[in-house]
Formats: sequence, structure tokens, C-alpha cells
Amino acid sequence: MTVENEQEHYNQLKETYERALTKWNRLDERRNLLVEQISAKKAELDSYFKTIDTYEKARLLLQQSAEYAREQAKQQIETLVTNALQYIFGPLFSFQIEIDEHGTRPIAEFYVVSEYEGIKVKTKPQDARGGGVVDIVTLALRVALIETIHPKREGPLLLDEPGKHVSGEYVHALFEFLKSLSTMFNRQIIMITHNYHLAQSGDLAYEVSMKDGISEVSNVD
Repeated sequence: MTVENEQEHYNQLKETYERALTKWNRLDERRNLLVEQISAKKAELDSYFKTIDTYEKARLLLQQSAEYAREQAKQQIETLVTNALQYIFGPLFSFQIEIDEHGTRPIAEFYVVSEYEGIKVKTKPQDARGGGVVDIVTLALRVALIETIHPKREGPLLLDEPGKHVSGEYVHALFEFLKSLSTMFNRQIIMITHNYHLAQSGDLAYEVSMKDGISEVSNVD
């Protein structure tokens, strides 16, 4: 094989390699994007299941209670969730529980009632004004369950990403509401959040960061 043939063969191999490398890089980028999308969807699905679990526990509490106790629990839950919605989103929101008898079994359904230009709209929490309302209803329901169940459960209130879908304009109202919950029920609140402003509402805040594969914890002033 002559030097010219060897050079031509080398150039062909080089071009083949570069095309393969370009294709591999493109596919790798696509794979990374798909991995990120799958991770985000898994987190969204986990959040959905947590919300559904909270709703089902509240329904079960109402369904298994005697009529008088059920009405008392219903009023307490409606009041707490309504207060939460109004504290954060304003006075035109309220929470309503409707209990219907199906045979011998009471079935509870939850609704958010909002008012726009004098017209009242009643929707399921998951359909009401985006994820922010769902977050607040779910948070308030969890607190209501803890405070309503007998015997009363003691200990701190543990929250993972509370209000992560709540718009930035309502974050200040959210952390004021969390402070009021802590005072009202005399409970310490321990929460994990990526929202810097929400973290500022705590008496103590710590930031966990990753450096060279090792988690580092530092105080947040």
C-alpha cells in the first residue's frame, strides 16, 4: 500500500470515527435529557400520590366517624383549610366538604369554592387554579388530620417542600401562615425546601450542599 493510499485510508477512518463520535454525543445528550425528564416526572408522581394519600385519610376519618363526631370533624377541617386558603390567596376562597350517603356508607368529597366577578365556582382541589391551591389544601388537610385525630399525636410537624407550586407572590403569605400554625397548635415545624425566601421564615435554617460527592451543612443567616 502506497503512502497516498495509507493516508486516504486513515482519512476515511478518521471521518468514520468523527461521525460516530458526533452521533454518540447527540444520543448521549438525548439520553441525559430523557433521564432528567424521567426524574422530574417521578418527583411529580410522588407528589401526586402523597396528595391522594392525604385526601384518602381525610375521607376515611369522616366516613368512619359517628354522625355527630363526623359533623364536628367536618367543620374543623373546613374551617382550617378555608383559613389557610384565605390567608394565602385572599378572602374569595373557601373549602367545602360534601358528605353523601351511598347505601350505609357515607362518601366525602372535597371542593374549593372561589369567587370571580361575583360568580362562585366550585371545583375539586386538583382543578382549582393550578398546583398552588392543591399544595395549600393538602398542607392544611395534613395539619387538620393531625389535630383532629384522637388520641392527639404529639411531636413536630415535618414538611417536605411545602408549597413548591405556590407562586412567588404568595410565598410571604405562606411562611406567615406556617408561623401562625406553629403558634396556634404549639408545634415545632421542621421543613425541607429549595425556596430561599421560605427558608428565611425559620428560627434556624441550614443549607445542605454537595461538594466532591460529600454533603456539607452550613448555617443560613
